[in-house]
Amino acid sequence: MEKNTKKIHPGSGRRNALTFNKGRQTDDQSINELKNLIPSDYFRQRDMLIECLHLIQDSHKCLKPKYLSALAELTNLPLTEIYETASFYAHFDIFKDDDVNPAEVTIRVCDSLTCEMYGCKSLQKDLTHSFKNDESIRVVRAPCMGRCHQAPVVEIGKRHLTKANLSKVKELISSNETKPIIPAYTDYQSYIKSGGYSLLKECLNKKKKPMDLIEEMEKSGLRGLGGAGFPTGKKWRFVRAESQPRLMAINGDEGEPGTFKDHHYLTRDPHRFLEGMLIAAWVVEATDVYIYMRDEYPDVIKFLKKEIKILEENNLNIKTRIHLRRGAGAYICGEESSMLESLEGKRGLPRHKPPFPSQVGLFGRPTLIHNIETVFWVREILEKGAVWFNSHGLNNRSGLRTFSVSGRIKNPGIKLAPAGITIRQLIDEYCGGMQDNHSFKAYLPGGASGGILPASMDNVPLDFDTLQEHGCFIGSAAIVVLSDQDKMGDIAKNLMFFFHDESCGQCTPCRNGTEKALKLMNQKSWDVELLKELSSAMMDASICGLGQAAPNPMLSVIKHFPNEVTN
Repeated sequence: MEKNTKKIHPGSGRRNALTFNKGRQTDDQSINELKNLIPSDYFRQRDMLIECLHLIQDSHKCLKPKYLSALAELTNLPLTEIYETASFYAHFDIFKDDDVNPAEVTIRVCDSLTCEMYGCKSLQKDLTHSFKNDESIRVVRAPCMGRCHQAPVVEIGKRHLTKANLSKVKELISSNETKPIIPAYTDYQSYIKSGGYSLLKECLNKKKKPMDLIEEMEKSGLRGLGGAGFPTGKKWRFVRAESQPRLMAINGDEGEPGTFKDHHYLTRDPHRFLEGMLIAAWVVEATDVYIYMRDEYPDVIKFLKKEIKILEENNLNIKTRIHLRRGAGAYICGEESSMLESLEGKRGLPRHKPPFPSQVGLFGRPTLIHNIETVFWVREILEKGAVWFNSHGLNNRSGLRTFSVSGRIKNPGIKLAPAGITIRQLIDEYCGGMQDNHSFKAYLPGGASGGILPASMDNVPLDFDTLQEHGCFIGSAAIVVLSDQDKMGDIAKNLMFFFHDESCGQCTPCRNGTEKALKLMNQKSWDVELLKELSSAMMDASICGLGQAAPNPMLSVIKHFPNEVTN
């Protein structure tokens, strides 16, 4: 009988179906390109996925499907997982394979609160019009860049331009200077000459006892300065009590609008941060420490790589390996569990608690989590003592606080002041007063999520636990000063748009709540009762602090400025 040569559909289930390529399609050229671009050991580490995506984005200025498919092949990860991660972060641009290559230069215009107060919208409009016929340049909006005291801010390539205007941008474009400027910071040799790393060496040589350092930190009362305010010494004690191996993670994703203190300290004295970090890691016996640095700080990332290498050459990390990782533009990764997910190479989705990171953290291990400024204070406190730290303070508060101050004052910037100082004292004694022709109207005591208080409440001590009764909190101590020339409804809408834009989308109360709130706020007149009901649902049911705190500015405006809730 003649053999049947009829072609059989590959999905028919017949055993003699023809070979048919299924799933992701890869090409040898793309695979070879990635092999030449990315270190081979990255492909074997699940947590290096975001670093791989960064290298592709840096090289090609976008992520195309052919490279994502090749990356899935090389990492043996599902292509859907690659796409999920790549599309989650704002700094990754996904293009089609047949799309025209992206513009050679990207101009990002910050549209955070302070930048909007200083004309970012009109600047973006002018830039878009000016470069509309230049295919080598694209203009896009961007969230806070951590330079609020120098608003408005523009990023051209990897170069940040502060107090920007159209002529400054054009001048920088023509000069083709798009790499970050490395500041004149205190390098390793200068830090050593001033006594740096002496305390760390004493720890490594067993001249200090971990429990003694924990007790001193507890006496100091230092609390986490990233926003949550958990007592530092107590956190060390909790993590050290957990089973080994233990890890440490540093949250350098300073994304709260109005906050720039971490960038300030890192660009001046990075080794004070590194020493404090390594001391804390030694106390809890962390085998590895992961520094999660926001991608908006390319200057910091560049010189930290250099200085960490010098530390390793001098064997100052013999107890703890140091890993530096880049964020990719996601405010939610400032939340500790989201940061852990991102460090593991995943989308930055918040985890449910408990268990807490001190018990089940990075890679499932007990993890000590601190932000930049918290560990920056470790050497100072342990050398000078808890009594010295507590000798500062006003209005029955103790300690020192770093305030990031921006807005309508004459001298914005970083202000190191006693904890418990009032906004009036801060403006008059540290900021040179209000700008000419501006009258003090209101202020944000804790960044975008910390709420808004009117000028009449200028005597409230600025510290942990002093603002909650007024519906606010100090968070990372980001102060934005508003004047009579600012419309409170517009301020609240800017902040709600930020939360809507940055919501990770995991939970319905936050994802849909921020969207609905923004629509209601854009109506001619706010439906106050409906907004309050919506806020209650968001605050009660959202998984993490983003959704829980998003209504704060809006509710503050409704409470203190009821006559300004119309458009």
